[in-house]
Amino acid sequence: MIYEGVITFSIQEQLKNTTLRPPRATEGTAVWTFIRDVGNLDLNSAYCYMMLCDYFKDTCLIAEADGELVGFVSAFQPPNKPDTLFIWQVAVAASERGKGLSKAMLDGLISRIEWEENLFIEATISPSNLASHALFNGLAKRYDAELGISAGYSAQWFPAESNHEDELLYRVGPIKNTKE
Repeated sequence: MIYEGVITFSIQEQLKNTTLRPPRATEGTAVWTFIRDVGNLDLNSAYCYMMLCDYFKDTCLIAEADGELVGFVSAFQPPNKPDTLFIWQVAVAASERGKGLSKAMLDGLISRIEWEENLFIEATISPSNLASHALFNGLAKRYDAELGISAGYSAQWFPAESNHEDELLYRVGPIKNTKE
């Protein structure tokens, strides 16, 4: 695993040609197309992905394998919770699933953001999204942190035609800052 030209954490053989890096504003359309083609996430506007790639590039991540976009994480630090990183979307190309890319992207993102003493990771996850449940359970175990699950966004809050499930709020933490 290469992260901005530096080898990081344990290299997994199946990810050896994968690079993790911050997105560029000009990649918003490519990210929108990627999310659309992955097909298992809510698709936001192309403008939204442009803004994520521009204004939130420090808390978002692109994964490339052999020059191809194979993963994207969008996240932000809520203004009223500076000790929290909210993970909005984690997308992995079908060809890369089962290789640990989601885990590597989250760990890469956590390793590059700045925080004081403790960090909390939040995400909302629908009950049927078993892969995300496993991802955040694993995150809590890797960082020896607590995992709390509570009500997030009710299905009733979404437009009726969206047929959206409830979104449960997952909160992992505290993750201790060991950076020197």
